[in-house]
Amino acid sequence: MKKSFSLLVMGLFLWVGSLSAQQLQMPQASPSAKISQKVGLTDVLVEYARPSTKGRKIFGELVPFGQVWRTGANAATTLEFSTEVMIEGNTIPAGKYALYSIPGKNEWTIVLSKNTELWGSIGYNSNDDILRFQVEPKKLSRLYETFEISFNNMTDNGADLSLKWENTRVDFRITTEVDPIVMAQIQEFVIDTKTENPTLLYSAANYYFTNQKDLNQAYTWISSSVDSDPKYWTVHLKAKIEAALGKKADAIQSAQKSMEMAEAAKNPDYVGLNQRLIKSLK
Repeated sequence: MKKSFSLLVMGLFLWVGSLSAQQLQMPQASPSAKISQKVGLTDVLVEYARPSTKGRKIFGELVPFGQVWRTGANAATTLEFSTEVMIEGNTIPAGKYALYSIPGKNEWTIVLSKNTELWGSIGYNSNDDILRFQVEPKKLSRLYETFEISFNNMTDNGADLSLKWENTRVDFRITTEVDPIVMAQIQEFVIDTKTENPTLLYSAANYYFTNQKDLNQAYTWISSSVDSDPKYWTVHLKAKIEAALGKKADAIQSAQKSMEMAEAAKNPDYVGLNQRLIKSLK
């Protein structure tokens, strides 16, 4: 009898266990998403869920004005930065933060919280805030059926983070320190060592040219790089720096050489770049 009872109990446990192991795989109402973006020298990771309108009125109804919103669905949306960043001029240390918002008809409050473990905004406490700032929402001519977060207006040291849903768009600016870090590297690996590495010399010259620094120094570096190991892209940079220094004849000669090298390498992009540069100098 006892043995039969034991077998019955064991069978019951096995049956319950088999039921719990059987999970139906079904589409999520608000699918999860991850987007990563290199902003300057910083890796930015966004994790969020994407609800859809499904015929509902969103802002002012489903998402009430004046209340803290998880800025997505399900668990709180998070932002993670690999280095210190500036958000709308405010310094934020490297780390992971929950992104909340308080939508309004004419103004939104964007909130970064140190507490990333909440389910949505349930249990939200303003004492965990690391940053609050206001932004102005924009009305869109097209409908965004599904909530979307994206990076826009990319520059060498920044990007806009855009929130879009229904007919509303909200943007805020993320910027990073780039110039001091790059200049420190150039000082350490190029200037202090008096390097003859053509790749390092090209990179330093390109940064100086792109960021309108000492063009004569950039010319010295790129000339050494080209003399050591000419490539169609390094010769093209030399042509651009020569043009910026007013050395038109030299720039045309360098551009023609770069174009010939690019043709041999079957790179039509650089062929076109050199053709346009030569045309602008004649």
